[in-house]
Amino acid sequence: MKQNKYDEPAFFAEYEKMPRSVHGLKAAGEWHVFKTLLPELRGKKVLDLGCGFGWHCRYAREQQADQVVGVDISEKMLRKAREWTDDPAITYINSPIEDLDVPGGGFDVVISSLALHYIESFAAVCHKVSRCLAANGAFVFSVEHPIFTSLGEQDWHYDESGRPLHWPVDDYQAEGRRETSFLTDGVIKYHRTFSTYLNDLIAAGFRIKAVKEPGPSEEMLRNVPGMQDELRRPMFLLISAEKGI
Repeated sequence: MKQNKYDEPAFFAEYEKMPRSVHGLKAAGEWHVFKTLLPELRGKKVLDLGCGFGWHCRYAREQQADQVVGVDISEKMLRKAREWTDDPAITYINSPIEDLDVPGGGFDVVISSLALHYIESFAAVCHKVSRCLAANGAFVFSVEHPIFTSLGEQDWHYDESGRPLHWPVDDYQAEGRRETSFLTDGVIKYHRTFSTYLNDLIAAGFRIKAVKEPGPSEEMLRNVPGMQDELRRPMFLLISAEKGI
């Protein structure tokens, strides 16, 4: 099922208010680590799966990528991306990631930020990315961590005063659909184990280059209330992989 919550007016109105929507990459909790996993982008052709407002696309061009293509299922997200982009080297395509058809070997780098946990089959994405990458091309992506996605409620257990006691993990091995609340109710995500992420990449011919489970940056720990609790469990999983020859 290809759910598109981002085009629902109530969901989009809430998403527009999020710090990462207003302030861009500097307000994204994982960006301080994600950017260190990216290869040299100068002169490269870059594909961004689930590009949203186009922040990563514009960053790639700032790093002197030759050509950037951003793909997203949401017309509302792409409308904003186009408003904020004045660069003929960036192209936006309105398409579900699962339906994307791009030339084989046409890209040097594929990135994806917090989009692939909305996709039912990660294995299918890995094979699609492998086909569109040149030999030794890079695939760098972030998803919600499997510890975060295992339970649909995606929330702490609290004491009587409302303080977080612990983060519950259950049904970890039961991969598949989760219905949760994120900005609005009824958001569909897909849980898969840590090993599935790695093994699906390997099965598609990728070499794992780096795996990160970042906490907040020092700046966020100092300046954003509640960030200390983000050190108690991982929220993000970041993987850098390289296509074999």
